[in-house]
Amino acid sequence: MNTKVKNKYAVPALDKGLDILEYLAHKGSACSQSEIAAGLNRSANEIYRVLVGLDSRGYLIRDEFSGRYSLSLKLYNLSRSISPIDQVRQCAIPYMEDLAVSLGQSCYLTMLYQSQAMTVVQARSHSAMHLSIAEGSLFTLSKSTAGQLLLAYSNEDVRSMLIEHDISYSKLKPKGLNLLRQELDDIVADSQLVQSNPLISGVDDFSVPIGQPNAKLIAALSISSFDAALTSRVNKHAMLVELKSTATKITSLLNT
Repeated sequence: MNTKVKNKYAVPALDKGLDILEYLAHKGSACSQSEIAAGLNRSANEIYRVLVGLDSRGYLIRDEFSGRYSLSLKLYNLSRSISPIDQVRQCAIPYMEDLAVSLGQSCYLTMLYQSQAMTVVQARSHSAMHLSIAEGSLFTLSKSTAGQLLLAYSNEDVRSMLIEHDISYSKLKPKGLNLLRQELDDIVADSQLVQSNPLISGVDDFSVPIGQPNAKLIAALSISSFDAALTSRVNKHAMLVELKSTATKITSLLNT
């Protein structure tokens, strides 16, 4: 569910443009200026200049007869040319599939998306007992082990923004914020985060980074496992060793 968060750095004209693009994308059909305005709870005059600007930049197509607006393919073409998710998926999937077979546990890759932690790819185990995190799943950073690791590996400006947008973290007092920042620094120093799952009791999370601190491209490679599924053949130490080894291979491939 999307919830709007107050943004002290808001740019009204930009917000209007993004609202129009998102509205037309969800609508799935051409709309008139008045229909768009009504859908966004704005006046027609308020969005006129924004529509003209988006049309002139090629993000919208205006039918010369009906005057209705529809999305062009410009956003799609842009996303296909710069998508870091596609790059990470392509590099990670073969190694993740090997890891899932070796450990008998599903593993998943998480990246930041709209101030949340999103599962972008999963390699499923075929063992009798394993946890599965669906691709596209979104979690708040404070309720996700992978999300906490991604927060730790973000630069200071991004950290502050993400903390401000997280429902739980944003309520922290100065003392709590200082403690949180120290915990994030400790995660970076350890190059891993192992803890009980914040949402499911009896589940342990193992998460390691792909990429370097402050880098443009950061992901978290993780496994969530029932305690009962950790056997003498694959104990916690062995799981971490293989998890880190896989993350190192993926990082090396992304840097080539």
